[in-house]
Amino acid sequence: MIEQEMIQGCILNNATAQQLLYDKYSPKMLAVCYRYARNKDDAEDILQDGFIKVFNNIKQFRNDGSLEGWIRKTVVHTCINVIKKNKKFNESVDIEHAQSLKANVDDIPAVMQAKQIIDCIRLLPLGYRTVLNLYAIEGFAHKEIGLMLDIEESTSRSQYTRAKVLLQDLLIKRKILPSNSTSNVIQLNSNKN
Repeated sequence: MIEQEMIQGCILNNATAQQLLYDKYSPKMLAVCYRYARNKDDAEDILQDGFIKVFNNIKQFRNDGSLEGWIRKTVVHTCINVIKKNKKFNESVDIEHAQSLKANVDDIPAVMQAKQIIDCIRLLPLGYRTVLNLYAIEGFAHKEIGLMLDIEESTSRSQYTRAKVLLQDLLIKRKILPSNSTSNVIQLNSNKN
């Protein structure tokens, strides 16, 4: 079944088309959910909620971009809504060593185990983890993140900076980065606000 047929089938609530769409995109979307969730069960629950939203709103997809991108955006917003519902973002964990470490945006080993980094990202406090995911991975600007999470733009910037420092520290402690490393882990979206 080609993508347009799958979309039309989903609009008509065709179970076969919905299953095909789910089978095609759920592995990638589960990876997205896993970055935001505390554990695999939570990620799977968010994924299910996300796909319910996808199926309920697929008639709004206008082929302006890729279907995968539209699904990803829906799933990310589902993640954010679940997090906002369960936790306040203005809470910030005060980490003593986060102030003393300096995060440089220069270099990072080109080949690193993505699973190790994701595991370390998942250890970050909720606010840090969420802002890091939204800014560095999803590509949202701090102003957009502030609006999404109902926080100040400056809070988004602060949590992102602290997340980078803490993530670097975690990667050093787990020997993913050398202990004498002054490199920063996150260099994505360095040209954004």
